[in-house]
Amino acid sequence: MIIFLSVAIFLCLKKTFKLNISKKVFKNKRINTFNKSNLNKWMNLTKKERYNQTKKESVSYLKNRKVLLDEIQKEYKRMKKSDSKRN
Repeated sequence: MIIFLSVAIFLCLKKTFKLNISKKVFKNKRINTFNKSNLNKWMNLTKKERYNQTKKESVSYLKNRKVLLDEIQKEYKRMKKSDSKRN
């Protein structure tokens, strides 16, 4: 039981320490989106930071795309049901 508690505490401390470091390192150079006006800021980022930013944008794009696709499918089903009721 003591071993389990010590491992759990160690993992929690490790996670919080890692989060604090990453917040301090990337705080100054964070860019929300890439566009024409912030091209110079984007190019001043390191290769790894640009990669991570692109990855985040890709994930958010895929989430938005899934939501839109679900809405389109629901609308299509509604239209199909209303057409079948008319006939």
